[in-house]
Amino acid sequence: MKIYFDLCAIQRPLDTADQIRIILESEAVLGLLSICESGQAELISSEALIYEAEQSTLPIRREHSHAVLEKSRGMISITEKEKSRALDFLTFGIKPLDALHLSLAESGQADYFCTCDDTIIKKSKQIIDLKVKVLSPVDLVQEIEK
Repeated sequence: MKIYFDLCAIQRPLDTADQIRIILESEAVLGLLSICESGQAELISSEALIYEAEQSTLPIRREHSHAVLEKSRGMISITEKEKSRALDFLTFGIKPLDALHLSLAESGQADYFCTCDDTIIKKSKQIIDLKVKVLSPVDLVQEIEK
Protein backbone atom coordinates (compact mmCIF):
# COMPACT_ATOMS: atom_id res chain seq x y z
CA MET A 1 0.00 0.00 0.00
CA LYS A 2 1.37 3.40 -1.03
CA ILE A 3 0.37 6.69 0.62
CA TYR A 4 0.96 10.22 -0.67
CA PHE A 5 0.46 12.81 2.07
CA ASP A 6 -0.01 16.40 1.02
CA LEU A 7 1.80 19.01 3.08
CA CYS A 8 -1.22 20.03 5.16
CA ALA A 9 -1.47 16.42 6.36
CA ILE A 10 2.27 16.10 6.99
CA GLN A 11 2.22 19.28 9.06
CA ARG A 12 -1.07 18.60 10.88
CA PRO A 13 0.69 17.37 14.07
CA LEU A 14 2.31 20.83 14.33
CA ASP A 15 -1.00 22.71 14.29
CA THR A 16 -2.42 24.21 17.47
CA ALA A 17 -4.63 21.56 19.05
CA ASP A 18 -7.55 23.84 19.77
CA GLN A 19 -10.20 21.74 18.02
CA ILE A 20 -11.10 18.08 18.39
CA ARG A 21 -10.74 17.64 14.62
CA ILE A 22 -7.11 18.83 14.71
CA ILE A 23 -6.31 16.50 17.60
CA LEU A 24 -7.88 13.50 15.84
CA GLU A 25 -6.20 14.25 12.52
CA SER A 26 -2.83 14.83 14.21
CA GLU A 27 -2.99 11.46 15.94
CA ALA A 28 -4.14 9.78 12.73
CA VAL A 29 -1.24 11.27 10.76
CA LEU A 30 1.27 10.17 13.40
CA GLY A 31 -0.22 6.67 13.34
CA LEU A 32 -0.12 6.51 9.55
CA LEU A 33 3.49 7.67 9.51
CA SER A 34 4.30 4.93 12.04
CA ILE A 35 2.72 2.39 9.71
CA CYS A 36 4.95 3.68 6.93
CA GLU A 37 8.05 3.54 9.12
CA SER A 38 7.27 -0.06 10.09
CA GLY A 39 7.09 -1.06 6.42
CA GLN A 40 3.38 -1.85 6.41
CA ALA A 41 2.82 1.03 3.98
CA GLU A 42 5.04 3.02 1.66
CA LEU A 43 5.37 6.78 1.97
CA ILE A 44 5.71 8.55 -1.37
CA SER A 45 7.39 11.91 -1.81
CA SER A 46 7.60 14.27 -4.76
CA GLU A 47 9.46 17.26 -6.07
CA ALA A 48 6.31 19.31 -5.44
CA LEU A 49 6.24 18.33 -1.75
CA ILE A 50 9.91 19.28 -1.35
CA TYR A 51 9.24 22.59 -3.10
CA GLU A 52 6.19 23.33 -0.97
CA ALA A 53 8.00 22.42 2.26
CA GLU A 54 10.77 24.85 1.34
CA GLN A 55 8.24 27.68 1.09
CA SER A 56 7.43 27.50 4.79
CA THR A 57 8.59 30.55 6.71
CA LEU A 58 8.72 28.62 9.99
CA PRO A 59 11.89 26.53 10.37
CA ILE A 60 10.14 23.93 12.57
CA ARG A 61 7.59 23.23 9.81
CA ARG A 62 10.31 23.02 7.16
CA GLU A 63 12.44 20.69 9.30
CA HIS A 64 9.47 18.48 10.23
CA SER A 65 8.38 18.19 6.59
CA HIS A 66 11.87 17.27 5.43
CA ALA A 67 12.27 14.73 8.25
CA VAL A 68 9.01 13.04 7.21
CA LEU A 69 9.78 13.14 3.48
CA GLU A 70 13.29 11.72 4.01
CA LYS A 71 11.59 8.50 5.15
CA SER A 72 9.88 8.05 1.80
CA ARG A 73 10.79 5.14 -0.41
CA GLY A 74 9.96 6.89 -3.65
CA MET A 75 10.49 10.34 -5.14
CA ILE A 76 8.17 11.30 -7.98
CA SER A 77 9.56 13.79 -10.46
CA ILE A 78 7.51 16.39 -12.26
CA THR A 79 7.35 15.72 -15.99
CA GLU A 80 5.13 16.97 -18.78
CA LYS A 81 2.86 13.97 -18.13
CA GLU A 82 2.17 15.10 -14.55
CA LYS A 83 1.75 18.74 -15.59
CA SER A 84 -0.76 17.73 -18.26
CA ARG A 85 -2.74 15.56 -15.88
CA ALA A 86 -2.74 18.37 -13.30
CA LEU A 87 -4.30 20.66 -15.91
CA ASP A 88 -7.19 18.18 -16.14
CA PHE A 89 -7.78 18.54 -12.40
CA LEU A 90 -7.92 22.33 -12.62
CA THR A 91 -11.22 22.02 -14.50
CA PHE A 92 -12.75 20.63 -11.29
CA GLY A 93 -11.78 23.74 -9.35
CA ILE A 94 -8.75 22.21 -7.68
CA LYS A 95 -5.93 24.68 -7.00
CA PRO A 96 -2.82 24.33 -9.21
CA LEU A 97 -0.39 22.98 -6.59
CA ASP A 98 -3.03 20.61 -5.21
CA ALA A 99 -3.76 19.42 -8.76
CA LEU A 100 -0.07 18.75 -9.24
CA HIS A 101 0.06 16.77 -5.99
CA LEU A 102 -2.89 14.63 -7.13
CA SER A 103 -1.20 14.04 -10.47
CA LEU A 104 2.06 13.06 -8.79
CA ALA A 105 0.22 10.69 -6.44
CA GLU A 106 -1.32 8.99 -9.47
CA SER A 107 2.02 8.85 -11.24
CA GLY A 108 3.60 7.25 -8.18
CA GLN A 109 0.79 4.69 -8.16
CA ALA A 110 -0.31 5.73 -4.69
CA ASP A 111 -3.30 3.88 -3.34
CA TYR A 112 -4.21 6.81 -1.11
CA PHE A 113 -3.85 10.58 -1.14
CA CYS A 114 -4.07 11.81 2.45
CA THR A 115 -5.12 15.40 3.06
CA CYS A 116 -6.75 17.55 5.74
CA ASP A 117 -8.17 19.83 3.03
CA ASP A 118 -11.94 19.32 2.81
CA THR A 119 -12.08 21.14 -0.54
CA ILE A 120 -9.68 18.69 -2.22
CA ILE A 121 -11.60 15.75 -0.78
CA LYS A 122 -14.91 17.14 -2.00
CA LYS A 123 -13.73 18.18 -5.47
CA SER A 124 -11.76 14.99 -6.09
CA LYS A 125 -15.00 12.99 -5.81
CA GLN A 126 -16.10 14.61 -9.08
CA ILE A 127 -13.12 13.14 -10.97
CA ILE A 128 -14.42 9.88 -12.42
CA ASP A 129 -11.07 8.62 -13.72
CA LEU A 130 -8.99 9.54 -10.64
CA LYS A 131 -6.60 6.67 -9.93
CA VAL A 132 -5.97 7.45 -6.25
CA LYS A 133 -8.40 7.47 -3.33
CA VAL A 134 -8.49 10.84 -1.55
CA LEU A 135 -9.17 10.64 2.18
CA SER A 136 -8.68 12.57 5.39
CA PRO A 137 -6.18 11.06 7.86
CA VAL A 138 -8.99 9.81 10.14
CA ASP A 139 -10.89 8.25 7.23
CA LEU A 140 -7.68 6.68 5.92
CA VAL A 141 -6.99 5.03 9.29
CA GLN A 142 -10.52 3.63 9.29
CA GLU A 143 -10.12 2.44 5.69
CA ILE A 144 -6.91 0.52 6.23
CA GLU A 145 -8.05 -1.01 9.51
CA LYS A 146 -11.07 -2.69 7.90
